[in-house]
Order: sequence, then structure tokens, then C-alpha cells
Amino acid sequence: MPCFRPWPSAGLIGTLLLTGCTSGLPRLPNLPQLPQLPGQPDEGNVRISDAAPVPPLQPGNNVIVDAVAKVGPSVVRIDTTKRVINPLGGLFGRGPTIQEQQGQGSGFITRSDGVLLTNAHVVDGASEVTVTLPDGRSLTGKVLGSDPLTDVAVVKVVATDLPVAPLGDSAKLRPGEWAIAIGNPLGLDNTVTAGIISAIQRTNAVGEGQRVPYIQTDAAVNPGNSGGPLINDRGQVIGINTAIRQAPGAGLSFAVPINVARQIAAQILERGFASHPYIGVRLQALTPQLAREINATTDQCRLPEANGVVVVDVMQNSPAAKGGLKPCDLIESVGGRRVRNPSEVQLAVDQGKVGDDLAVVVRRGSATTNLTLRPAELPRQN
Repeated sequence: MPCFRPWPSAGLIGTLLLTGCTSGLPRLPNLPQLPQLPGQPDEGNVRISDAAPVPPLQPGNNVIVDAVAKVGPSVVRIDTTKRVINPLGGLFGRGPTIQEQQGQGSGFITRSDGVLLTNAHVVDGASEVTVTLPDGRSLTGKVLGSDPLTDVAVVKVVATDLPVAPLGDSAKLRPGEWAIAIGNPLGLDNTVTAGIISAIQRTNAVGEGQRVPYIQTDAAVNPGNSGGPLINDRGQVIGINTAIRQAPGAGLSFAVPINVARQIAAQILERGFASHPYIGVRLQALTPQLAREINATTDQCRLPEANGVVVVDVMQNSPAAKGGLKPCDLIESVGGRRVRNPSEVQLAVDQGKVGDDLAVVVRRGSATTNLTLRPAELPRQN
């Protein structure tokens, strides 16, 4: 029987030709053969590039690969469950009285017996903490303590012979050095991103009055990276990734320096909480314009038209009050360190110890006054 049929669609032509049913179709002209390129090998061994082969990288030539190999096995995923009261629970069928909120972050092991560091906000209020190791094991974690002022927390799991992350010295960091972040952003385990140290000593990274001189980096960090390590090109942890500031075109990432985290973690392991000294003052950054306005509107303060830190208020019976600090004092140095803004004053006070003498130099009117304060223990939040 003839297999003639009307002209098919383009998609059907191939079907008819493959089945041999070509009756009635116009005969296609013979297409010319494409000329072979000079030196082109036969079909089955087609060469598509004349570039010379690139020699393979020798092992150990990539510093980022080597650094990640040292720290990567110690980076963990932290999953948390937080039980909260639903104010509408049980009312008109609007859900259960107790609801569970899931959270996720990162951390890294610092002791082979199961001690690890993370951010305080990762485990804040968690009723259950699960730590997942790179080898796939899931362990129950116990929060030994956390410090919201520096955003550092210590978690313990029951295990032995765990891989640990070497800790570096954040005091030696310089802008322009390699910065490598490892963590679990958006639930993607063991993600590595790299950049450089953009700046150090960022005391105004996430608001004024901070107790942390943050490390700024351009390594990509996303939700889920929190608590994970920031490492250098030698495979040492130099910080804990903790904050992100979104900006048009790119975001900025900030990390708690490992020297700060090390100090806080040691206090938590020793006593279960971190200790912070305080002096009891309210401060204001002073500018020449602000000084002119204050001098023109009040007789209580006569301030120099300069940049600095002025005392606005002194708490009653506080270490500052007992040491003789007064409103309108312009603070010039704390503990021998020159200070230029309220955050630097806070950091300088934090370098002291509770009950120890702390030298404070202030300008009062036209005179310079040397004071001695004894910081007290900052009351802890329950």
C-alpha cells in the first residue's frame, strides 16, 4: 500500500524519514558536504581546539584548598528547635498552644572532646540543639553558655577524637589578607567562599556602643553561615562570621575576632558565663558643630570645638561616679589608649578587669584631669 499522506509538520518529517515512509514527499536536493578544516582528524576523533595542553596543578599550590582541608573537617551544622508560646493557641482553633521554631547555623570544633564555638544568636533560646559533623554523624549538643554582648556561645557534644580547627591571632590581621568563610549558608553544608580582609577594628559595624572590634570582609556570607569560622590562608581560624550588612551591588560581612571569642569562651568554660566590666556612664560623640550648639544653649558645659567623646550622664553610685567622672567631661584616654568615639571607650573599658584600677584622662573646662576608676561587674541579663 502506498504510504502517501499530506505534508507533515516539521516535527513529523523526521518521524516519516526514520520509518522510511517518504512517498509523496518532495525530494530534497543533495546538500553539499562541508569542507574539512586543515589538519582536522577523521570523525570519531574530532579535535576542537588547537591550544596547547595546560600542565596540571601540582599538589599544594592552592593555598585556599590547603587552608580548607585543615579546617573543613571541624566545621559543623547546628540545627535548633525553639519552643514558643502561641498567644492565640487553642483560641478559635488557631493552632497549638506551644509552637516550634526551627533554626540553623554553623559552628566549629576547638577541642577534640566535643567543645565547639558558634554565635550566641544561633543557639539563643533553643530547647534542642543538634550538631551534624561533616562525616554525617548527628549528635545532641548542650549549650554551656552564651554571651549576647559579643555574640559568642560554647556548645558541647559527647564525643572523642574529633577533628579540631587551629586558632590564629586576630591581633596580627592586616587589610588585604585572604579571608575564607566556611559554613552552611541556606542549608548548603560545607560551603566555601573566599575574599579578603576589607578592614579591622570596625567598632561601628552593627551600631554604636559595641564591645566587639569586628573584622570586615568581602567573602560571601549568607544566613546559615552564622557561627562558622573565618580562616586565613594558613588554615587558622581568625574570626566567627556573625553579621551581614546588605548594600546595593554587594553585601558586607563582619566577624567576631577570634581573640575576643577565645577570651569569652574561656570564661564560659570556667564559670558558665562571661564577665564584662562597666563604669556606668552615658556618652555622646562630640563634633565641633555639636560643641558650638551646646555652648550656645547652656551654661553647664563649656566644650572645646573638636571631635571627641563627651560624658552626658553618670549613674549614681557607679564606678564612674565614685571615681570622680562628671557630665561634660571630655574623655581623652582610657587605660592609656586614646579614644575618639563611644565605641572605643567601651572597648577600652572591656580591656580592663573588674575591680582593677583603670586610668581615665579627661578634659574638664580648660584643664586636664587624671582619674582612677575601678570597673564593676556588668549585671547579667537573666
